[in-house]
Amino acid sequence: MTENSRENVPSRNRERFPGISSRAYEHPADRSALVALRKLSGFDTAFKALSGLLPERSLRLLFLSDSVRVGDQQFAYLNTMLLDACYILDLKKVPQMYVKQDPQPNAMCIGLDEPIIVLSTGLIELLDEEEMRAVIGHEVGHALSGHAVYRTILLFFTGLAVRVAWIPLGSVAIMALTTALREWFRKSELSADRAGLLVGQDLQASMRGLMKLAGGNHLHEMNVDAFLAQAEEYEASGDLRDSVLKILNVLPRSHPFATVRAAELKKWADGGDYQRILDGDYPRRDEDGSTSVSDSFKESASHYAETVRNSKDPLMGLVRDIAGGAGDLGSKLRDKFTGPTGPATGRDGGDEPGPTPSGGSGA
Repeated sequence: MTENSRENVPSRNRERFPGISSRAYEHPADRSALVALRKLSGFDTAFKALSGLLPERSLRLLFLSDSVRVGDQQFAYLNTMLLDACYILDLKKVPQMYVKQDPQPNAMCIGLDEPIIVLSTGLIELLDEEEMRAVIGHEVGHALSGHAVYRTILLFFTGLAVRVAWIPLGSVAIMALTTALREWFRKSELSADRAGLLVGQDLQASMRGLMKLAGGNHLHEMNVDAFLAQAEEYEASGDLRDSVLKILNVLPRSHPFATVRAAELKKWADGGDYQRILDGDYPRRDEDGSTSVSDSFKESASHYAETVRNSKDPLMGLVRDIAGGAGDLGSKLRDKFTGPTGPATGRDGGDEPGPTPSGGSGA
C-alpha cells in the first residue's frame, strides 16, 4: 500500500445493507426501464435465448487465458475489496474479477449467466485504495442491478454495427438498437456511481476518482469545488446551438461526462436518499416482486419534469416556455439560435435583422 493510500483510508467502519434492493440506488430513468423489463414474464430467458450468438464463453476463455484472475494469491487487496463490496451490498454470489493489461483507465461488468468484472491496469495505477473501493462497488452495483446482461448486448451490437456497416438497412437497425442501449447505459452508470458510494461511503474518494478519470493523477493541481463548477457551467452556458452539440457529443458515448457524473452523485448524496440508506431505511430485495411498474414510470416522469424545471440548459428553458404556453414560438427559436433581432420592420422582411450579440458560444 502506498503512502497516499494510507492517508485516504477513513478511520471508521462501513455500514452494511442486508437484503438491499438495487432499487435503493438506481437512477429513476434506469430503474423504470429495468422494472418494466423484469415484469415481462420470461423476458430474461427469451432475451438470453435470442442472444445465443453472443460469444460469452469466448469472452470468459479470453480473460482466463490473457488476463490475471483476482484471488487470494493474485491482487489479493483487490480481492478483499471485492469481497467487502459484495458483503456490504449483500450480493451472495461473488463475481469473478480480472485485471487486464491496458493503459486506458477502464472497468466493466459483463456476462449473461454470471457477471464478471474486468479492471484495466491503467485504472489500478491511477486510483488510490479508497477510490478503487468506490470503483469496485460501482461494478458490483452493476452486477446487483442485472446490468451485465445489457452491457454485454451493447458490446455485441457495437461490434456488429462495424461488421454490417456496408448493409444500409442492417446498419440502420443495429445503430438504432445501439443508440437506445447507450442512452439506457448512461443512466445505469449514474446508478452504479451511487452503488460505489454506498460501498466506499466516502464521497470525497468518489469525487477524486471521477476527477482523475478526467484529468489524470494530478490531484495537487485539481479541486473538487472547481470541478463541480465546470459541470454547472457546462449545463448553463451557450445557446440552443450548444444544447444540440451537447446531445451530439454524448450520443456515441456509453458513459456520461465525468463532470456530469460528479455533479449527479453530489446531488444524490446531498439530497437525503443516501443518508436514509445509511440509516437502514431502504427497499428490500424480497419486496421487488410487488414493485409497481406504473409507480416506477411515474417516478421517472417526475424526475424528468424536475430536471426540466430546474435545468439551466437553454434547450430546457425553451421546453419550459413551450409548456407554459409561450406565444411566438418561431421568434423564440430564432432568437435562441441567432440572438434577438432588431426592430420589426414589416411582413415582407425587406430590412436586414439587427446584429447578433457577440460573446456567445460558437457552434
